[in-house]
Amino acid sequence: MSHRIRKPVLAGNWKMNKGPGDATAFFAAFLNAYRRDENRTVMFFPPALSLAAAQAAIAERGDIMLGVQNIHWEENGAFTGEISAAIAAQANATCVLAGHSERRHIFGETDEEVGRKCAAALAAGLTPIACAGETLEQREAGQLSEILLRQLDAVMDAIPDDADDRLVVAYEPVWAIGTGVNATPADAAEAHGVLRARLAERYGRRQAGAIPILYGGSVKPGNAADLLAADGVDGLLVGGASLEPLAFAKIASA
Repeated sequence: MSHRIRKPVLAGNWKMNKGPGDATAFFAAFLNAYRRDENRTVMFFPPALSLAAAQAAIAERGDIMLGVQNIHWEENGAFTGEISAAIAAQANATCVLAGHSERRHIFGETDEEVGRKCAAALAAGLTPIACAGETLEQREAGQLSEILLRQLDAVMDAIPDDADDRLVVAYEPVWAIGTGVNATPADAAEAHGVLRARLAERYGRRQAGAIPILYGGSVKPGNAADLLAADGVDGLLVGGASLEPLAFAKIASA
């Protein structure tokens, strides 16, 4: 089944951090600090082995979504170390990251593979968060639009034409991830405008406006509100700051 996403979307990507015990401790502190707000969506992407512990910790909080950080596009088979969208759905994940910059640049994921993962996620009833972003070299070479559109097109070409109401997009400039250097609100607005215009070409202006586009890259409590206020920014994909329960509670409430 699909899950309704309300803007703004505040997503925490824990990457390779926090085992099951750490997840339990995190949510004990986070839930005390974050007040339920039905007018926004809060989601977390813990390591796959911590998903069950996270689910148990938020059992009484239906306002929080949990997902996985990666899937394989095949439904099953001889793919040691991988998990499929079907397995993630059976484990009660509701969403999945696809094409995070670390998957692309460390593990060599291609645009085509990201598209196939998004298609597999949708087929299993998961909400894909399709990530796109440029390196510093590409940005300085004036390739921002070229790179973003190539990555987004690969996703849209792979998914059903009627999947627009189940898609989330995340812009994450590679040069701002984990570096402490974040894009300015104007930088974010420019990139989000490029993505939104392409979505409008494919799905129409009204439907494109309903697709959340998140910004990710060195988001902190101190800059979250300004980034959320930027034109076209519908939410935030947070890395390091999502590991601290009180810091992320502030971001999730921004």
